[in-house]
Amino acid sequence: MTLALADPLAVAAPEPGRPRTIRVLGRVLPVSAVFDTYWRFAAERQAIYLRRLAGAPGPWTNDPVIRAHRFTNCYRATDRVSQYLIRRIIYRGDQTPDEVVFRILLFKVFNKIETWEALEGAFGVVTWRSFDADRYADVLARVVRENRTVYSAAYVMPNPPFGYLRKYRNHLALLEHMLRDGLVGKLQRSRSMDEAFRVLRGYPGLGDFLAFQYLIDINYSEVLDFSEMDFVVAGPGARSGLQKIFGPAAMGAEAYLIEHMVDHQERYVDDLGLSFEWLVGRPLQLIDCQNLFCEVDKYARVAHPEVSGGTSRHRIKQGYSKTSGKLDDPFFPPKWNARVRSLDTHV
Repeated sequence: MTLALADPLAVAAPEPGRPRTIRVLGRVLPVSAVFDTYWRFAAERQAIYLRRLAGAPGPWTNDPVIRAHRFTNCYRATDRVSQYLIRRIIYRGDQTPDEVVFRILLFKVFNKIETWEALEGAFGVVTWRSFDADRYADVLARVVRENRTVYSAAYVMPNPPFGYLRKYRNHLALLEHMLRDGLVGKLQRSRSMDEAFRVLRGYPGLGDFLAFQYLIDINYSEVLDFSEMDFVVAGPGARSGLQKIFGPAAMGAEAYLIEHMVDHQERYVDDLGLSFEWLVGRPLQLIDCQNLFCEVDKYARVAHPEVSGGTSRHRIKQGYSKTSGKLDDPFFPPKWNARVRSLDTHV
């Protein structure tokens, strides 16, 4: 794997066994106890996913932190909202590039299944060619009047500066502006994931984190076909997790450190005597290890309260108590050549 922005000599090969330090960009970074927790968490979280997929009864783990709190899956594409997006929005409906990107961005701006279904309920088939921002805003206003939330709590969504009173109306204006500005053509002309990221990053209200997340979602479709091993942007939670493992010197080296974990995942898992089953023969990608840093940042608030990161948070907000329910068979982008039957789901 090669990261587009990385010098291949910038990250030193790991020492035998668990490393005490890692050298990145001329810096020697100490490795904390959270390093081992990162891989132990990843192995257990993936095992939980496979147990649920196989229909095993809960609870699916003896880890007290995971049993009590909500964490995302190791692989981003297996999470509930990503699965809904891939199965129900990207690959259902008109496959014209403008229509696919419109559906993806409309869904992701709110990132909430119930919001999408409210729009579908009002308009039937949601399409770019029939899009009317004022009519869509009227539906969202009704959702708000019913004391329902329009936005997911997963992301902090800045209010784009389009001059409307309601944030959701500004987001609809942003979406319309992006499509009319030729976003899809600009993305398809991009020669790298980094270049496509910069196209998205150039729109108001989209910071580094959101632009990268949207790019990953668009890349699930047939509109783009970049490798998830090409480029990564660390979000705020991941940056905090990186600092909990590698200290303050991780700042500015986040992409290289994520690349390091991806490149040496088999070695580190084996050194700890862990078992980690890849998803349909697909090792953890850059986006997955980025997400794991965010999840381990949360996990470490309880498991390693003495280790500080980039935030002052000391507890995990979202609890979890579910102990039953088989997961639906996953659906992945057909270009991955992934089939559920190739999953080796041991209980």
